[in-house]
Amino acid sequence: MLTIRTEYTPERSFLETDRASIPLGSEAGAFYPYELLLGALSACFYATLHEILVKKKLDVPRIEIVVSGEKREEVPTTLKWVNLAITITGSVDEKQMLRSADLAAKYCSIHETISKVAAMSHEVKFQPLG
Repeated sequence: MLTIRTEYTPERSFLETDRASIPLGSEAGAFYPYELLLGALSACFYATLHEILVKKKLDVPRIEIVVSGEKREEVPTTLKWVNLAITITGSVDEKQMLRSADLAAKYCSIHETISKVAAMSHEVKFQPLG
């Protein structure tokens, strides 16, 4: 079972688990809800991609994922679109990496959840080490 406690006070607001605490709000160092959602998508996508790469015995020195999205103006302001810009650094089989990213998009549960309301896309770029 997953449990997250959220506390809201005039002084501070935060999400908390047994392992961590994340500040919420508009002040410096705090997160807005959609920032958390896109961060959760990035973390889920990476975890899923990592599992796929381990199963395929592919070693990737560095992966960067930048998630961007746009909210609709009409209420409720759900996401209109989301894009994951994935940069793979290191010597890799590009065809295998592209296929692995497609599989990660298919099997990442948060990606699948958000895809019910938003147009989802991802792009993969490759750059050498150094």
